[in-house]
Amino acid sequence: MQKKKILMLSDHALSTSGVGVQSRHLINGLLHKGEWTIRQFGAAIKHNNYDVVQISEDFIIKPIDGFGNRDLIRQTLAAEKPDLLLIFTDPRFFIWLWEIEDEIHQVCPIAYWHVWDNEPYPDFNTPYYEATDLINCHSHATYQMLQKRFPDKTNFIPHALPEGVFYPLDENEIEQAKINALGPDRKDDFVVFWMNRNARRKRPGDLLMAWKQFLDDNTVDGVRPVATLLLHTDPQDGEGPNLFAMCDNLEISETVVFSRERLDFEKINILHNISDCCINISYAEGFGLATLEAMQTGTPIIALKTGGLTRQVVDHRDGSENGVALDVELKTLVGSQSVPYIYEDYCSWPQIASALTKMYTLTPKEKKKLSEKVRAYALEEFSYQKTIDMWNDSLNDLLKNWKSKYQRIVCEEIK
Repeated sequence: MQKKKILMLSDHALSTSGVGVQSRHLINGLLHKGEWTIRQFGAAIKHNNYDVVQISEDFIIKPIDGFGNRDLIRQTLAAEKPDLLLIFTDPRFFIWLWEIEDEIHQVCPIAYWHVWDNEPYPDFNTPYYEATDLINCHSHATYQMLQKRFPDKTNFIPHALPEGVFYPLDENEIEQAKINALGPDRKDDFVVFWMNRNARRKRPGDLLMAWKQFLDDNTVDGVRPVATLLLHTDPQDGEGPNLFAMCDNLEISETVVFSRERLDFEKINILHNISDCCINISYAEGFGLATLEAMQTGTPIIALKTGGLTRQVVDHRDGSENGVALDVELKTLVGSQSVPYIYEDYCSWPQIASALTKMYTLTPKEKKKLSEKVRAYALEEFSYQKTIDMWNDSLNDLLKNWKSKYQRIVCEEIK
């Protein structure tokens, strides 16, 4: 059987970014089907090594700065003759590509792995959606916005993680891992895990303020709760505040632990397992991989009902919560020259502190029941095999039908 060739533009599949990791999982799943061969332009701001990486006969990565350009695509389409072009990241990075969509469509269709963080529907993106032949949305919120406008080419295919990457450890392993990671003095602590970039959108300062309020709310006779906030981030990232200084100012430094080194999946799995819950209060979040990772280990989540987080923290089948779902208390309308308008969603410090207290006061029996629920939900609703199957089917359907659906611009001479 002649394998179908995908040319993919996304973050480098061997990188640690969310886009990179998800592209790797998708590629591996598709290759396992035995129907595809994949060439990826692996994007980054800068690479340490620009050598072509051949993972296998059917998976080859060429590192590039940024996401490409017109000449690169023209040359590659001519040389590789792919069956389809698959793009994955923010649409702002691919405007140049949609501007030459008529040239691309001389060779193959365009598929887009897409997320848009929030309402309202982005009318300014409509020309890009119209130039795309398949839009697979990994957020249900994105799917709801686009499906109304483009029902024939829009699908909901959520992010998913292979089951063997994030999974529960047994109690003895967790106990020892907690001591190894946090030290013997914290072996009995209530642990809240936050794994994000230290950047404004992730609201790290507001998390610290809410953490202080949680500590104050649960202080009895001058004794603070036995609790640790575990932050996997760079506290001195130039995109965010100095978290060391913030902790000192709020007088909570002794309750906060920073995990600053890049860690592999195995070590991140340990951090999820030693935590009592994972929290994400970003004011805009397309999906939120850290919370899904946590749920696969059986760790409940606290998350704002925004973007892709909503369908994780709220069981859409019955409305129950996989931890604590934070209501949006304030919406602001913001924008820029490239993104003229979009909502940002916020919850307050007291609301976050109350959610932390709710998790802190769960009984062992309640914790066990909730842990079983969130893991079962993650494995069912974010099934890796289902995701790969849906991708495989949608791409095959695209190749079968795109030529009959694509509306070419026809120029007629009027005499």
